[in-house]
Amino acid sequence: MTDSDKPQRISTIRRRSLLLGAGSLGASGLASARLGMPYIGNAAAAEPIKIGMIWAKTGSIVDQSEYLAQGGMLALEQRNNTLLGRPAEIVWLDEPNPQGAQQNAERLVGEHKVVGMVGGALSSFALGISAVAKKAKIPYVAANAATGDLTGKSCNKYTFRLQPPVEVHVRALAPYCGEIGKKWYLLTAAYAFGQDIKRAFEAYAKANGITIVGADEVPVGTPDYSSFILKIRAARPDVVIGGVAASDLTTFLKQWNELGMKGRIPFAEISVGNTDLWGVGPEAADGLYTLTWYYKNPNNPPEEQAMAAAYEKKYNRPAADKAWMGWFGMKSLLDAIEAAKSTEPAAIVAALEKWQVKRGDLDVHYRDFDHQMVNRLLIAGIKPKITDKWDYFDIKAELPKTQGDIDKAFGSQAESACKMDAL
Repeated sequence: MTDSDKPQRISTIRRRSLLLGAGSLGASGLASARLGMPYIGNAAAAEPIKIGMIWAKTGSIVDQSEYLAQGGMLALEQRNNTLLGRPAEIVWLDEPNPQGAQQNAERLVGEHKVVGMVGGALSSFALGISAVAKKAKIPYVAANAATGDLTGKSCNKYTFRLQPPVEVHVRALAPYCGEIGKKWYLLTAAYAFGQDIKRAFEAYAKANGITIVGADEVPVGTPDYSSFILKIRAARPDVVIGGVAASDLTTFLKQWNELGMKGRIPFAEISVGNTDLWGVGPEAADGLYTLTWYYKNPNNPPEEQAMAAAYEKKYNRPAADKAWMGWFGMKSLLDAIEAAKSTEPAAIVAALEKWQVKRGDLDVHYRDFDHQMVNRLLIAGIKPKITDKWDYFDIKAELPKTQGDIDKAFGSQAESACKMDAL
């Protein structure tokens, strides 16, 4: 992949809040949205409805966040930048670190008076935003974070999560890893997402006669994985279980290939983004993964196929899974506001609890007892020969298959650590 093929990095955008409507950085989109609007006698009612969006503009997750943000903006653009017959705006702030994500969530509520929020590219960011949502009583959709705590022990009435938690991903992928071999090596990031992966795969290994021959936790932003790769080579596992995200995964896989490990020891990881592999390039791309969505999946519903076409037309590249997640998370919040016929938080929360869409034979929805979205995952490998610079994945399965399998994978209310407070 040449430099011109790589996604434009958000770090080029000024580090200030952006008021974005219909995907435009100017006022023209908002102005056009006002044209043809009925007369609104109440001055307050004429004010734009503001939706908060918190995705990283800097740091290791920035490539994924660009797609997440663009997907969210597209969801509002497809509504002609209006909600409840009023103009609507997205206020997009940065999440430079967990504390910064929390502070910017507070700014969205206090300064910008948003009626809801979408964001949280990393689990640690999402947990901080969720705490603000609970305190401020503002609905929040976490569209990317996978830590179990978000809809587990740290759940709250105002937080909804799109991404299946780590345990669901592990239950889908671990049996495939077990078929490869019974000796695993774990390489996971030293924060909530990676720690959840480590715990979940260790628990599966213990219950299924699998030996963990080595385990390392690595800091976010690790530039050199050679020492870890040498340890893996010496341990001679049957499969390496990864738990490093975004550009860290890209860095690891490039060095894995450079040290001659591609094809020697299989690599597997959950909840991987298309951008992670696009950044690796076709020569170094390798592994078995869980994905939330893929733009070339023929089973995508018509509305999602239309979204993918609209995204590609607008941005001249396919919609990554993160674009879909940003779009779908924002769509659920916007749908709920329209269904509630109100911007009151309690009304939006109630509408989110009732929201559902059909994806194939599955009614996708947020469970009322923990606000976890119930959906399927894709199991995907890398194509043996990549001829399209965007089309890397060979879809092997969509899991869980049956409703019974879904209930088992996501767990029951009795098994949940979530103790939901009242509004």
